[in-house]
Amino acid sequence: MLLADDDSCWFVKLNRAELLDMFEAEADGLAAMAASASIRVPIPLCTGTAGAQAYIVMEHIALGGRSGSGSGTVAGEQLAAMHRTTASLFGWHRDNTIGSTFQSNRQHADWIDFWRRERLAFQLDLAARNGHGGRLAKRGERLLERFPALIDHAPMPSLLHGDLWGGNFGIAKDGVPVIFDPACYFGDREADIAMTELFGGFGADFYTAYQAAWPLDDGYRIRKTLYNLYHILNHLNLFGSGYLSQAEGMIDRLLSETG
Repeated sequence: MLLADDDSCWFVKLNRAELLDMFEAEADGLAAMAASASIRVPIPLCTGTAGAQAYIVMEHIALGGRSGSGSGTVAGEQLAAMHRTTASLFGWHRDNTIGSTFQSNRQHADWIDFWRRERLAFQLDLAARNGHGGRLAKRGERLLERFPALIDHAPMPSLLHGDLWGGNFGIAKDGVPVIFDPACYFGDREADIAMTELFGGFGADFYTAYQAAWPLDDGYRIRKTLYNLYHILNHLNLFGSGYLSQAEGMIDRLLSETG
């Protein structure tokens, strides 16, 4: 909902009081992205509880600007700039959520170890507990053993949005690109780029500009499937078996790449 006076307008999100930590993590992510002085994000104002509700208050940015007027190019350049904000370890100083699913951001010095333990293994275990064991679990376990061969480059820990699909990207009325609803951590920048391709919403000008600013390494097309598998498994866990065959197909394609 919106709160406004004569001078300012703020956007307020509400949830159950016991979910305050989710809003606090969101505020931390927005603040980190804003501090990178790159792509525009809503500036968080405060979080807290009022009775049975938790809240986060942030800057309201009116969306609805016209795409195709250079905004995609600017977004690609600015996201590359944000990804140049780096850390010494992969992960984050706190856990957060991906959608409504808990996201473990325990820090690791090794990216392969982080992605195996805090991303794929977590989602595969959750899927088994949600009744999606069997073939998915067996093939998933094989992938966990083999997938280091798929990450054949050495990424630096870049600041990531973490949930960068088309629904979390917009154009402000003044034409400036905006990203919001983050699930931030430090990781391989390709994980952000991969998700932009998962559900669409980003034009060719965005990718051309990103590549010009900071070209992706060879092998991205294979790693893209590995990184997007995390989100498809999360959708399986959130929304049910409609995503099962897609997850299994992605695992099969990745296993075929490992020999």
